[in-house]
Amino acid sequence: MSMSQRVKIFAGNASHELGEKIAASFGQPLGDLSIQRFADTELGPSFNESVRGCAVFLIQSTNPPAENLMELMLMVDAAKRASAASVTVVMPYYGYARQDRKDKPRVSIGAKVVADFVQSVGTDRLMTCDLHAGQIQGFFDIPVDHLDGATVTAPYIKSLNLDNLIFASPDVGGVVRTRAFAKKFGAEIVVCDKMRLRANEIASMQVIGDVTGMNVVLVDDIVDTAGTICKAAELLMERGALSVRAVITHAVLSGPAHERIRTSALTELIVCDTIALREENPKVKVISLAPLFASAIRNVVSHESISSLFV
Repeated sequence: MSMSQRVKIFAGNASHELGEKIAASFGQPLGDLSIQRFADTELGPSFNESVRGCAVFLIQSTNPPAENLMELMLMVDAAKRASAASVTVVMPYYGYARQDRKDKPRVSIGAKVVADFVQSVGTDRLMTCDLHAGQIQGFFDIPVDHLDGATVTAPYIKSLNLDNLIFASPDVGGVVRTRAFAKKFGAEIVVCDKMRLRANEIASMQVIGDVTGMNVVLVDDIVDTAGTICKAAELLMERGALSVRAVITHAVLSGPAHERIRTSALTELIVCDTIALREENPKVKVISLAPLFASAIRNVVSHESISSLFV
């Protein structure tokens, strides 16, 4: 049996476009899946082709999480009940990843709840990209393939041939991620230290390090309302930066995000296609992760190394 017969790739509603690109990059069409929506908004996925004995890959980012996560779990259950040999959840963007610990009393750990939900339906493996905290992998008792978005975004930054390049973390928590990205260029990093009054609202920010005469690249995993990234860009320009770009894996871009980016000091916002953009934005450059996910799927089914794709 050929690999293309053994492997079947399907996509949920949230990631249909990315799913088509991944399947094409893998070298086969996306599988035929119907998702019925009942009058009361309940979902009913069904496979329109046999998956018996196949390695099934189900692609779905969970943003917004509630309905897309439920849809994905029903897809897993349908595949298991249709005698798939294995079911891998490909979740390019893992919703609830920011709720990864108890940061105050009497709150849930949403990332762990999602992990339990994913495993409860019989998922054999999870494939994802740039988790908000790498430790979320420890919430799972199944293999987790944690792909690195920098595999596709770093070559784009290199192609710009920028002189005096320096990387910036938009907050103290992102220093490890920013340092790992900067290491690919042998470059230094600076840190924007912010103080929040409440979620999605910044009180003050300062730059730790010198950016005078430098081309700055901000590095982060998620851009949500874009408040932090736009404030950081403005501050870096005030501190003497020549230009400020941002490289973000997951473009959540809620509420006023697009308008903020359009009017910001950012030269461009470089994002991956883990989440489909809600609107066009001339400052947003999208780089596809489809070839990386397709290679990872290929390596999973042929039992080859995943880390070799991005180390």
